[in-house]
Amino acid sequence: MTTFMTEHRLLVTLLVILFFSLILHRIILRFLFGMIIVPENKIGLVTKKFVLFGSNKSLPDGKIIATKGEAGFQARTLAPGLYWGMWVWQYTIDMSPFIVIPEGKIGLILANDGQEIPTGAILARRVSSDNFQDAEMFLNNNGQKGRQTSYITAGTYRINTFAFTVTIADMVSISENRVGIVTTLDGLPISKGQIAGNNVEGHNNFQDFDAFLENGGSRGLQPQIILAGSYNINKWAVQIEEILMTEVPIGYVGVVISFIGDDGADVTGDTFKHGNIVSKGFKGVWYEPLGPGKYPLNKYTMKMEIVPTTNLVLNWANARSEAHALDKNLSTITVRSKDGFPFNLDVSQIIHVPANEAPKVIARFGSMTNLVSQVLEPTIGNYFRNSAQDSDVISFLSTRKERQESAKEHIRAVLEEYNVNAVDTLIGDINPPEALMKTLTDRKIAEEEQKTYQTQRMAQEQRQGMAKETAIADMQKEIVQAQQSVEIAQRTADAAVKKAEGEATSLKLKVDAEAQATKMRANAEAEATKAFAAAKAEATKLNASADAEQISKTGLAEAEKIMAIGKSTAEAYELQVKAMGDDNFTKFKVTEEIGKNGIKIIPDLLISGNGGTDGGLNGLLGMQLMKMLGDKKDDNSSRN
Repeated sequence: MTTFMTEHRLLVTLLVILFFSLILHRIILRFLFGMIIVPENKIGLVTKKFVLFGSNKSLPDGKIIATKGEAGFQARTLAPGLYWGMWVWQYTIDMSPFIVIPEGKIGLILANDGQEIPTGAILARRVSSDNFQDAEMFLNNNGQKGRQTSYITAGTYRINTFAFTVTIADMVSISENRVGIVTTLDGLPISKGQIAGNNVEGHNNFQDFDAFLENGGSRGLQPQIILAGSYNINKWAVQIEEILMTEVPIGYVGVVISFIGDDGADVTGDTFKHGNIVSKGFKGVWYEPLGPGKYPLNKYTMKMEIVPTTNLVLNWANARSEAHALDKNLSTITVRSKDGFPFNLDVSQIIHVPANEAPKVIARFGSMTNLVSQVLEPTIGNYFRNSAQDSDVISFLSTRKERQESAKEHIRAVLEEYNVNAVDTLIGDINPPEALMKTLTDRKIAEEEQKTYQTQRMAQEQRQGMAKETAIADMQKEIVQAQQSVEIAQRTADAAVKKAEGEATSLKLKVDAEAQATKMRANAEAEATKAFAAAKAEATKLNASADAEQISKTGLAEAEKIMAIGKSTAEAYELQVKAMGDDNFTKFKVTEEIGKNGIKIIPDLLISGNGGTDGGLNGLLGMQLMKMLGDKKDDNSSRN
C-alpha cells in the first residue's frame, strides 16, 4: 500500500511539472521570445496583425498578400523547423498540411492575388514561382491573379493557400481506337472565314498551353487532335471531346472533304466543271482518296464520304433492300403500257465507282445517296416508263430480254457522264394486271395441254411400236429356234446321207472286190479243177481211160459253171450300174443294206419326190425301202 501511494505521488508530480512547463513555454518562450515550432509535415501560414515601425503599414488597394512586410497575409511561409520573433501578439501562425497531388491527377492553380489578366484573356500566363511554392517570387514576377495556365503534376508541394487555391483534377485519357477533339478556351481569335484555328507546333499535345499561346494559338476549335494515351492537360484551358476514329472498310475508299485551310487550286483541269478538287491540306475535296483503314480525323474540321469501290446493287423493289441502305427509298416502278394497262416491275441496277473517280462523284453530288436520288432513280424510272409506252403488256413480257439489254446500254451511256460505270441492268418480277395475266395464263395452259396431248399421243404410238417390236422379238426367239432345228435336221440328214454315201461307196468297192474275187476264185477253181482233173486223169489214165475222160469232162463243166456264175454276177452288176447310174446304184445298195439290218433313218410317212429327174427313182427307192422294212418286221414278228 505504501508503494502504491508513493508511485501515485510521483505521477502527480510529473503531471504538475509538465503543466507548468507548458505554461512556461507559452508564457515565457512564445510570448517573450516569439518561438514557433513548425512540424515536419506542415507549413506555417503567417498573418501579420500590425506593423510597429516603417512606412509600409498597409497593403495597396486590390492586394491581399503582403510581400514587403505589410500587415495581412504574408507571401512567405514557414517551412518545418524552429522560428523566433513570431510573437503571438503580432503574428498568427496557421499550420497547414502540404498539398499532395495523387498519381493520375493534376493540380489546377487559382491565384488569389497578382496582376490583372489582360482584357480578352481568361487565363493568367505562366511566371517563375517554383511550382507556386514561392508566392513572393510569383508576385514579384508580375504573376496574374485568377486561373493559371500552368498546373502542378503528381507530387507533394508547400503552397501558401492564402495566395493560391489548388483544385485537383483528373488527367485526360484517350482510349484506344479513339481520338480527342480539342477546343481551346483562350488564345487569339480565329481568322476570318475559318471555323478552326491554325496548326500550332511546340505545345506537346496541348500540355504546354503557354507555348501554344506564345506560338499564336487561337481559341476555339483546333484542327489538331490528340491520340490514345494519358495527358496532363489543363481543363480550364483545353476541352477534349473523345470520339471514335474514322474507319474505311475493305472494298471502300474515303473521300475527304476539308472545311479548313487555304483555298487550293483545282487539280482536275478544265474537263471537270462540277466543283473544286484540291490537293491534301487545302479546303475542299481532296484529290487522293483514303484506302481501307482507320484514320484520326477531326469530324468538325473535315468530313469523310465512304464510297464503295466494289459492285454496288441497287433494287427498285418494295420488299428488298441491300445492306448499304442506299436503295432504302427506292420502290417498285409502276409503268403504263401502250394499250393502257398499268403494271409494276422490279429492277436491279449494278454500278461500280472506280477508286480514282470517287472524288469526282463526291465533288459533283456530295454523297452516294445524292447520286442515287439525283441520277439513278430518275434515269432508270423514266427509261422503263418510256419503254413500256411503246409496247403492249404481252409484247413487253415476251421481249423482256431485249428490253433488258437495251436498258443496260442506255443507262451505261448516261452514267459514264457522271464518272460511274454501269455493270448491268436486270429486270426482276413483272406484275401485269390480274385479268390480263389470267387470260395469258389460260392461253398458256391451253397450249401446254395441247402439247401434253400431242406428247401423250406420241407416247402411245411409241408404246404400240414398242409392244409390236417386243412381240416380234419374242417370236424371233421361236423363229430362231425353228431355224436352228431345221438347220440341225438338215445337218443331221446331210450327215446321214454322207454316211450312207460312204457306206455305199464302201459297199460298191466291196461288191467290186467280191465280184473280182469271185471271178478270180472261179478262174482258180476252174484251173484247180482242170489241174485236178488232169492229175486225176493222169492218175487214172492207166486204170481206166474211160473214167478219166468222164472226169475230165465233169471238171471242165464245173469250172465253166463257176466261171459263168461269176461272170454273170459281174455283168449283172455292170448292167445295173449302167441302168441306174453310179450314184443311184450306190444309194440302192445302201438302202438295201439298211433294210437288211433294220436301220430306220426317215419317218414312216415321209415318201416324196422333188418332181425332177430323180423324183420317180427316189420315190421308188422309198417304196422299196418301206417294203423291205415291212418284210423285216414280219420276219422279226414270225421269229418272236
